[in-house]
Amino acid sequence: MRFNTLKNWLTWQETLHPVEIDLGLERVSTVLARLKLAHPDFTLITVAGTNGKGSSVAMLEAILLAAGYRVGSYTSPHLLRYNERIKLAGKPVDDAMLCASFERIDQARKDVRLTYFEFGTLAAIDILHCAGVDVAILEVGLGGRLDAVNVLDADVALITAIDVDHVDWLGSDRETIAREKAGILRTGRPAVCADPKPPASLLATAESLGVPLSLLGKDFIVERLVEKPDGQKADRWSWSNSQHRFEGLPLPALSGDFQLYNAAGVLAVVSFLRADFPVAAAAIAQGLQSVSLPGRFQIIPGVPLQIFDVAHNAQSAQALANNLLCQDCQGRTFAVLGMLGDKDIDSVVAQLCSVVDHWYLAPLPVPRSAPVARLQAALLAGPVKTSASNASIDVFDDVAVAYQAALAASTAEDRIVVTGSFYTVAAVLDEAV
Repeated sequence: MRFNTLKNWLTWQETLHPVEIDLGLERVSTVLARLKLAHPDFTLITVAGTNGKGSSVAMLEAILLAAGYRVGSYTSPHLLRYNERIKLAGKPVDDAMLCASFERIDQARKDVRLTYFEFGTLAAIDILHCAGVDVAILEVGLGGRLDAVNVLDADVALITAIDVDHVDWLGSDRETIAREKAGILRTGRPAVCADPKPPASLLATAESLGVPLSLLGKDFIVERLVEKPDGQKADRWSWSNSQHRFEGLPLPALSGDFQLYNAAGVLAVVSFLRADFPVAAAAIAQGLQSVSLPGRFQIIPGVPLQIFDVAHNAQSAQALANNLLCQDCQGRTFAVLGMLGDKDIDSVVAQLCSVVDHWYLAPLPVPRSAPVARLQAALLAGPVKTSASNASIDVFDDVAVAYQAALAASTAEDRIVVTGSFYTVAAVLDEAV
C-alpha cells in the first residue's frame, strides 16, 4: 500500500493533479473502467443544484433507511472529517475502508493524474459497490455535466434550487448554470426539479432528451396545513402527485421553510422508485423527523445561543436571514464571517446586513480565501452601506480568534452566527459542540 494513514493519502492526493479543479469525465471514466465499475450493481440517485443538495441527500438517506433499505451516500465537502463524505447506513466509513479503496484506485489509475475530488468520487463508487448497497445517493460537487459524479448514469436525477455560484466554471446567470446542471439528465430516465422557478434552459434540455421531468408546483404539490380558527400554520404538510398523496407529514427536522421544497423533491424521487423500493408513509415521517445535517442552521443551545450555517451565496444567505428573523432574539446578533474569494460576497452580506449588529471578519485557512479587506469593503460600500454603517465591524487573523472574541463580547440575550463557508463553520464547530 502506498500509504498507511488516511492523512497521508489525502495530502498526497492534493498534489497529484496540477490544479484543484479540472472539470471533465475522461480521467474518471478511464479509471472506473479499469476498476470494472462502469456499471455498478446499485440503483443510483444523482443530486445536483446550487442550494439544498446536502439537505436532499440527507432526507433521501433517512427515508430510505427508515424503509429498511441498504443505502450509501456521497457528499462534499466535509465539515470536520473526510470520512463524512462517504456514508453507509447513515454512518461515515472508517479510515481503513477509505485507505483500502484508495489503494485499489491507485493501482488501477496507473499514470492517470486524478484530482482530489475525482479520487474521492471513485472511492465512493468503489466503496458503495463493495458494500452491496441497494441505493446509492451521489451529490454533484460542482455543476453537473462535467462533474466527476456524472460519470455514472443516474436512474433518477434530482435538481434542487438553482442560483448563481461558481461563476468562473459554470457561468454568471441562472440559465447558463441550469444548462450545466441539466447535464446529469439521461434520455428516458426520470428526473425531478425542486426549484419552484426552474430556468427555461433546464426545461428545454429535458424536453430535447425525452426526460420525464417532474416539476414542483406542476407535477407534485406541497401544501402547508393551516390550524383553524386562528389561521396559524401547523407543523404538518401534505404532498401529492397524480398517483399518490401523503397527508399530515411532519415538517423536516432541518430548519427553514425552504426545506419543504427540498422534502417535496425528495418525495418525488421516492415516488419514481416505488416499483423497486416501495416506501410507506410511516417511513417517510420517520425519515423527515430523524434527519440531521451539521452546518445547516445548526443551533447549539446555551448562553449565548450559537448558530452554524454554511451559507455562501445569495440564495442561501437569504434563507439564513429569514430563519434569523423568525427566531426570537432579545439581544444582539454577532456574525463571524469568512468567505472564499470566488463567491458573490456583496450579495451575501447584502442579505445578512439587516439582521447583524456586529461583524467579526476573518480570512479562511485556504488559498482561495477572500481577504478580510474584501469582506469589509462589501459591508461599507454599495447597497448595504446604510444598514452596515449601523453595525460595528472587527477584523481578526483567523476564524477561531474571531469566534472567541464574539463569545467574549456576548451576553445571555445575544446570539452568535458563524457563516460564509464550510471552512468558516469547520474552524469552530468542533469546539462549540
